[in-house]
Amino acid sequence: MGDALLVIDEGTTSTRAMLFAPGGRCLDWQAEELTQHYPQAGWVEHDATEIWTKSARCALAMVDAAGGAERIAAIGITNQRETIVFWDKTTGAPLAPAIVWQDRRSAAICRELKDRGEEPGVQARTGLLLDPYFSGTKIAWAMANFPQLREAGNRLAIGTVESWLVWKLTANQTGGGLHITDATNASRTLLMGLGSGGWSDGLIDLFDAPREALPEIVDCAGRFGETTLFGGRIPVCGLAGDQQAATIGQACLAKGETKATFGTGAFVLTNAGTSPPSSKHRLLSTVLWQFGGRRSYAIEGSVFVAGSVVKWLRDSLGLIGSADETEALARSVADNGGVYFVPALTGLGAPWWEPEARGAISGLSLASTRAHVVRAALEAMAHQSHDLKTAFAADGADWSRLRIDGGMVANGWIAQDLADMLAIPVERPAFTETTALGAAMLAGVGCGMFAGLDEGAAAMRGEVEVFEPRLEAGVRDARLAGWQAAVRAVIG
Repeated sequence: MGDALLVIDEGTTSTRAMLFAPGGRCLDWQAEELTQHYPQAGWVEHDATEIWTKSARCALAMVDAAGGAERIAAIGITNQRETIVFWDKTTGAPLAPAIVWQDRRSAAICRELKDRGEEPGVQARTGLLLDPYFSGTKIAWAMANFPQLREAGNRLAIGTVESWLVWKLTANQTGGGLHITDATNASRTLLMGLGSGGWSDGLIDLFDAPREALPEIVDCAGRFGETTLFGGRIPVCGLAGDQQAATIGQACLAKGETKATFGTGAFVLTNAGTSPPSSKHRLLSTVLWQFGGRRSYAIEGSVFVAGSVVKWLRDSLGLIGSADETEALARSVADNGGVYFVPALTGLGAPWWEPEARGAISGLSLASTRAHVVRAALEAMAHQSHDLKTAFAADGADWSRLRIDGGMVANGWIAQDLADMLAIPVERPAFTETTALGAAMLAGVGCGMFAGLDEGAAAMRGEVEVFEPRLEAGVRDARLAGWQAAVRAVIG
């Protein structure tokens, strides 16, 4: 067995494979973009076959780069969470489009359940809220609207993206793939009891989810199965949703340590220890990892639109030619010129949870320029983060330091703006792909390379850069007041 760790990092807009040395160095990587399908307003779909084909192609490229399957110690998988896939257990073919976490089609189901008074009970059992974001509401909608799912009977398999990838990796020529999901992804479905770690019969009934189609819930590290698709036998040893993997990759292993990932969306997780936390300020409680059936938990705040707003500025509005232009544009003006951008392009997430809110750019005047609009879009990252920090503090989990990662934080202006607006030190690792790094750590633990996460983090986490706050309090308060007015206008 070799000592390289292969990670499949399946995201919302792209899928990639990365090859890691045991010391944490990224040896090579391969990525391919994924097609986003928008059949109608508020709907977002993926083609599960495209996810699999491109993920497998990237993984094969990394196996070749390593010098063959025998050089790979283990595979780790991390994935966009809440996105749900439906497939046929006998053929391995998708039975419907994959419904993406950003999709809002189940908003009416959520409203009906809220009107019936179901949300407090759901939150108590799952740590989550009734929102189209989560997989259970998507399953309820799909079972009512895709007749082929009911027609499939016991051939139907339902799972989040890591479940789909494990099935395809471990399937043989007659089908029979391994149907599992790790506890972090299961905790995002609205179907798992947060304390018990198992599927809840009451929740399954509430969302009309066929139990026989659901995967087995497993740990985040272990020898789950093996694939023979890449010229040899490689064990699959690490599984975690992308935000939990990033938290591990940032070495937030002690209670109170906090990370924020700025990718397609923005997600903040604070390690809450071994007891399920409870939020009174509309934050989420979720599984951070599970080993040997024992779970650690996190408090989470989820922002639906972060990097996707930059993509929207580029592709839909044509205000920029590439994401790289945004830092120079933000620096080219002294301030936002009174312009505020509330990026509710797929609703507002925590702490507002307004699925039908829509984005708005306000404060425009004849003096406003392209640079002001772009800067306002970037400022929204810190503004939304400040809203979350306020909610975390109210729940007794304030941040004293924030570790950041994700594609957006390569922009140094954003990193400094976060420190300024949050008034705390912000720490950016030299290697910002911490989601993949966390999956590599889990794979290393699962195959026995590391005795535990502490050892894996000590071996693999690299150097960091610290941004200290330097903005005057009065300027910060004025900006936040303008932001709060802009959000109230959108919600109103």
